[in-house]
Amino acid sequence: MLERQELDRYNALMEVGSYLESQERYDLAYSIQQEVDLLIVPAIERLKEKSRARDAATAEYLQSLRDDEDEN
Repeated sequence: MLERQELDRYNALMEVGSYLESQERYDLAYSIQQEVDLLIVPAIERLKEKSRARDAATAEYLQSLRDDEDEN
């Protein structure tokens, strides 16, 4: 659930991190990984929110089925 700007930044950071690892600059690659971790937090929160909304919709649907059964 990364937005376009976040995805572009993610890809750039991953490329830099890969380069740094190929140069065995693991100290700097670690800093890049920390930036990636911070970058993806909002996307993870959006995924959680989407999941909660889907769960609520499912619960509402199941409740409507129970209500229909109770009426019959």
